[in-house]
Amino acid sequence: MDTESAGFAEFYAAARDSCLRAVFASTGDLAAAEDLVAEAFARAWARWRTVRSHPAPAAWVVRTALHTRVSWWRRTRREVSLPETDGQDADLALADDGGFGEGVDRTVMTALLRLPERQRQVIALRVFLDLDTAQTARALGIAPGTVTAHLARATAALRDQLTPGITEPTGQERL
Repeated sequence: MDTESAGFAEFYAAARDSCLRAVFASTGDLAAAEDLVAEAFARAWARWRTVRSHPAPAAWVVRTALHTRVSWWRRTRREVSLPETDGQDADLALADDGGFGEGVDRTVMTALLRLPERQRQVIALRVFLDLDTAQTARALGIAPGTVTAHLARATAALRDQLTPGITEPTGQERL
């Protein structure tokens, strides 16, 4: 195996699971996430010289997968009506995950799948890929302030879903 192939194989082995988790968290559909990540890694291999010098190659793969999803949706939207993901199918998606769910709490993933798509994408990139605000903004093609706003809203929504009845202390109560 030449150096370039070995470098890609090493990248694939190291990044596949985190990219799959990020795309799954964004889409809510494990089968589609697997297809999208496979397609994105195929595209990464075709452009490996460019991708390997990217500041965050895993983010490149996730962004490519999410763009591919949009392209697939645009091609099929007139043929097939796609239902909105409201998180109700989360237990079904997580029930038979083939070992994917290792290290991912089912309750947290179910709550995550109830978030709006952009908030899921921000959480996926910030938490699953551990990107900073600027890297996340570049990966999603949005402003850093927008990333911060989506992250704050998503965190608040997750807190409300995962800890019902526990309120955040106000400024006076913190003192």
